[in-house]
Amino acid sequence: MARTRAAGARSDAASHVGFLRHRAFRWLWIAAAAGLAAAVGYHYADVRPRPSGGTWYGYLLGTVGALQILWLASLGVRKRVITAGRWSLKGWVSAHVYLGLALVVIATLHTGLEFGWNVATLAFGLMLAVVASGLFGVFAYATLPRALSENRAEVTQPQMLERLGAFDASLDRAAQGLSEAPAAIVRLSLERTRLGGGFLERLAGVRLGCGNRRAITDLAGFARRQASSLDPNLAPIAALLDQKEAVLARVRRHIRLRAILEVWLYVHVPVTFALLAALTAHIVSVFFYW
Repeated sequence: MARTRAAGARSDAASHVGFLRHRAFRWLWIAAAAGLAAAVGYHYADVRPRPSGGTWYGYLLGTVGALQILWLASLGVRKRVITAGRWSLKGWVSAHVYLGLALVVIATLHTGLEFGWNVATLAFGLMLAVVASGLFGVFAYATLPRALSENRAEVTQPQMLERLGAFDASLDRAAQGLSEAPAAIVRLSLERTRLGGGFLERLAGVRLGCGNRRAITDLAGFARRQASSLDPNLAPIAALLDQKEAVLARVRRHIRLRAILEVWLYVHVPVTFALLAALTAHIVSVFFYW
């Protein structure tokens, strides 16, 4: 029984290790060894003046790099299969990140630093764009989930939306005793409060023309104009609008952080497909002009 509990504890501990540190950075060391081997081979290859894409060592590195790109691109398919152990999804993602970095070394050595206006250079540039967007994704997934958790303050998104609904119910009740002008202001908040919006609005964390923000401004202006005969019901309504605005700000921060988590995919995935197309064209052209 104790042995079973110990094994379970080790399993739980392993499940909480991030993909970058998977199995004590196993794939970091493998990727570093691959990059070092490619560099040492490049240095000692019996090719003069130096290895490039058209030499035997260049073809070797090009073949390794092309196979590596195909394997890296298979992550999207791999995510749809759930397995545990050595080839768990976490291990696969760890290998994806570190072997993707090793690819930069291998592909650069394959080119021999010879670039031109051709499909080979296009493929190389697209590869760098894919790796760069992937690094942004790693940074996002390493830092933003904690920011999401801190912003939510142990409250889920549905619970935040429920709070907004509760504020709307309170505002609706409070507006029943108001005159026409302040009641119309409250209706701005009830009817024209907006969340989300277009992608850029979600990414910026703002919602242009939100009714609640306008209601706060209009109610403050109305109160200033009516200072001599201030409606006593306006003070609690102003407090409700401010409290609602605070919750709205938290929800918008939540939406913004989630948008940042997703934005890199809008570059990473399409550019990956463009890279595969350019790589195919490069390989076909190499064999065509062999």
